Formats: sequence, C-alpha cells, structure tokens
Amino acid sequence: MSWIDNNNILLSQKSLDYLWEKQRIISENIANNDTPGYKAKTISFEDQLRSNLEQFSNRPDASKNDIRKAILGSNMKIDVSNEESNRLDGNNVNLDVEEVELNRAQLQYQYQIFQINDQFSRIRAAIGK
Repeated sequence: MSWIDNNNILLSQKSLDYLWEKQRIISENIANNDTPGYKAKTISFEDQLRSNLEQFSNRPDASKNDIRKAILGSNMKIDVSNEESNRLDGNNVNLDVEEVELNRAQLQYQYQIFQINDQFSRIRAAIGK
C-alpha cells in the first residue's frame, strides 16, 4: 500500500461511489413520483461499513490491512420500501423527503471531493510541489 493508495483515500472512494449511487436512486424515485404503484427505493452503506469496522475497534492488533479489508468488504444495498402509501395509486414516494435527501447527498458528495483534494494538497505541500 503506497502513500497515495491509503485507507483514507479508499474510504473516500467508497463513499463517493455510494453517494453517486444514492443520488441516482433518489433521482429515480423523484422521476417516478407520478407512476402508479411505484415503490420508492432506498440505499444503505454506512451500517455495513460500521459493522465491518467495529470488528477491529477493540482489537489492539488490528492492522491497516484489516481495516482495508473491512472497507473493501462493505457494499451498498438497495431495498424497495415497504411503507404504506397514502395515495390511491399505491405510489409511496414522498417528494419532500426525497428532495431533502438528494440535497444532503449532493452536499456530502461535495464534501468528500473537498476532503480528497485537501489530502492531495497536503501531500503536494509535503513534497515541495
């Protein structure tokens, strides 16, 4: 593992992949707001990542490679919502919630990009440009 390919960059990369997919899923939900019978989809990643990392949190012998495996073993999960619909057509998309979640995902994505740029700026400064 090199100084460029470290766990921070790997975690940022996995987070960006997740946030990109989350924006896609939310956009699909918004686009199908008027589709009769459509059930909103959700995507999760953080819970599996947290669970994978907790395996090593209390182990003093955990290595960077163990953490790397935990990050790589964390995958996204897409589910179809089983929430009841208040609409007669059976569609359960809540447009207000979807728009808030889309904005949140966009801000998180921008923050992750900022974090990666900051890491590379620090590396560039350390090697003297």
